[in-house]
Order: sequence, then C-alpha cells, then structure tokens
Amino acid sequence: MSAAAKAEAGPSSDAEIVEAYLTASMIPDPDAAAAYMAPGTVITFTGGREFDHPRGPTGFNAKRYRWVKKKMDRFDVCPGDGETVVYSVGTLYGEWMDGTAFEGNRYVDRFVVRNGQITKMDVWNDSAERILASAASTSNSHPGA
Repeated sequence: MSAAAKAEAGPSSDAEIVEAYLTASMIPDPDAAAAYMAPGTVITFTGGREFDHPRGPTGFNAKRYRWVKKKMDRFDVCPGDGETVVYSVGTLYGEWMDGTAFEGNRYVDRFVVRNGQITKMDVWNDSAERILASAASTSNSHPGA
C-alpha cells in the first residue's frame, strides 16, 4: 500500500492510533486529536488534573511552555480482553516560558484503546521536577532570596 493510500485509510493498529493522536496534539490541533478519542474519554494529566478533551492539556501546556514537542522513542503494546494498553515512552523538548530551551525531559503516556478509539489517557513527565530544580538553583544563586 502506498503512503498516500495508507494515510487516506487512517491508522490501522492501536499504536498507530496513539501515534496519530500524539502527532495531532503536538501541532497543536486538539480538535484533530479528539477525532481519535471515544466520547467520555478522560485524560488524567500531570498532577492528577483531569480533562475531557485534548484542549485541556493544550491549554495547560500553553501556561508552562512557549512550545513543547515529544520525541517518541517507542510504543509498548499490551493486548488485553477487548482493549489494548499502549504506552508511548520518550522525551519532551521545547522552550520554557522564559525562552530557555530544554530537551531530554522524560515522559510516559498510557492509553487504553477499544474498538479503534482511545478511551483513557494518563500522562506523566519530569517537567515539574525540572521546574523545581531550576527554581532552587535560581534562589540559591541569589543571596538573601
């Protein structure tokens, strides 16, 4: 099958569905990303924040980063009874709000896929830890801070 025909046919495996969702999310195009999600999907984001649409994480990220992208290193696929759990593992790179570039920020996203649609997403990454470390080093470099 040609690349054009494959793209027209849409994602075929659960891992491809997750990859397509993440790719749309990074544009960011939350409405295109939502096309891969079943109605009622819950996205549990870092810090336990819950969202019902990809606009939620996109809006949160807009307050934390000037821009952020994922380097998707691998997808771990765990087939189950009527559903598949797909883990996307990799690193984040981009710019913090102050313009400082970053890379190598670990992430793990866990998806539940049923009948070709994402029904649950959980997100973990090291951003909060990096922000705390940066704040600590800034306050330590200023006597009396």
